[in-house]
Amino acid sequence: MITKIKNLGPGLLFAGAAIGVSHLVQSTRAGADFGLGLLWALLLVNLFKYPFFQFGPRYATATGESLLDGYRKLGKGVLITYFILNIATMFTIQTAVTIVTAGLASSLFGNFISVQVWTVVIIMICFSILILGKYKLLDKIMKVIVLTLTISTIAAVLMAFSNTSNPISMKQILPSNSLEIAFLIAFMGWMPAPLDVSVWQSLWAIEKNKDTKNYSPKSALFDFNIGYLSTIIIGIGFLLLGALVMFNSGETFSNSAGVFSSQLINMYAQSLGNWAYYIIAIAAFTTMFSTTLTTLDASPRAMNKSIELLFETSFKYGYLSWIILLALGTISIFFFLASEMGLLIKIATILSFITAPFYAIINYKLISSRHTPKEWRPSRELHILSWLGIIFLVGFSIWYLTTL
Repeated sequence: MITKIKNLGPGLLFAGAAIGVSHLVQSTRAGADFGLGLLWALLLVNLFKYPFFQFGPRYATATGESLLDGYRKLGKGVLITYFILNIATMFTIQTAVTIVTAGLASSLFGNFISVQVWTVVIIMICFSILILGKYKLLDKIMKVIVLTLTISTIAAVLMAFSNTSNPISMKQILPSNSLEIAFLIAFMGWMPAPLDVSVWQSLWAIEKNKDTKNYSPKSALFDFNIGYLSTIIIGIGFLLLGALVMFNSGETFSNSAGVFSSQLINMYAQSLGNWAYYIIAIAAFTTMFSTTLTTLDASPRAMNKSIELLFETSFKYGYLSWIILLALGTISIFFFLASEMGLLIKIATILSFITAPFYAIINYKLISSRHTPKEWRPSRELHILSWLGIIFLVGFSIWYLTTL
C-alpha cells in the first residue's frame, strides 16, 4: 500500500486537469439553476466515460508507449484527426480555464492589478514551474493542490449544509427547451473532463515510469481510480454548493471573468458568513490553478508527440516551442475576448462533447486490439460498459445536433 501511495501521480494530475471549469463553473451553475435535478447527468456521464479515460494509463503501462503511438498504429489518418481536433480546441480550452483562474486570483489576492495582468502572471508562473521543474515538480505540486482543494471543498459543503434549513429535493430533471439542452450538453462535455485527456494521462504515465521505474499497470489503475473518484466527489460537492447556496436566488451570472468570480465567492460568503470567504476562495482558486497548470503542460506535450510520430523524427525543443505558442496564444485571445468568458466556455465544452465519440471509439478499438497485451485487454464487464458508453455518447451528440 505504501508503494501504491508513493506511485500516485498521473491519476492526481488527471484530477487536477479535470477538476476545473466542469466543476467550479458548470456544476455550480447546474446546482444554481436545477438544484440537484441534474445529479443523474453527473453520475451517468462519469460512469460512461470511465472506461475510455482508464484505457489511457492501462495502455501506456501495459505497452510502454502513449495512446498517440497506438493511434499511429491504427492508421496515420487517426493521428492526423487527433492533431486537427486538438489544434482546434487547445487555445480555447487554455484561455477558458486561465480566464476563470485570473478572475479568482483578482478576487482572492486583490484587484490592485487588472484581470488581464493576472492572466499574464498566472501563465508565467505555470510556464516557469513546467520549464524549470519539469514533470517531477508538476507531480509533487499536484499532490498538494488536489489535497488542498479536496479538503476546502468538503469543508465548504459541510458549512453550506449547516447554514441551510431548506429541504433538499432529489427530483431529477430532463431539460426540455433548447437552452436547457445546450446547457446539459455543455455540462456533460467537460464532466469530469474532455475525453482527449485520456491521451494526456497516457503521456503522464510514461513520464511517471521514467521517474520511478516501477509504475506497473496495477499501480497505474489504482492511481487513476483514486483520481477519478476524487473528481466525482468534488463534482457532487460543487453541485451541492450551487443547490444549497444559489438555487432560487435569482442571481444572474456575468460573462466577465472578474465579475463572475466575485459574484461566485461573494454569494457563498453572504450565505455562509464572511468568515467562510477565504475557504471558498481557496477551494475555487486551487481548483482552477490546477487545471491551468496541467493543461499548459499536457497540450504541448501531446502536440509535440503527435508531430514526432507524423514526421517520424524528434524535435529537441518541440515541447518548449509548443508551450510558448500556447502561452502567447492564450494571452492574445484573452485580451481580445475577456468579456466573452461564458461563450468561450460554452464553445469549448460543447465541442468536447461532440468529439467525445471519436475518442471513445478509437480508445476502445486500440485497447481491444493486438497492439495491447492480451492480459491487459478489457474484461467482459468493461467491454459491456464501453459499448454502453459509446452508445450513450453518440446518442446524446445526435440528440443535441438535432435540437439545434
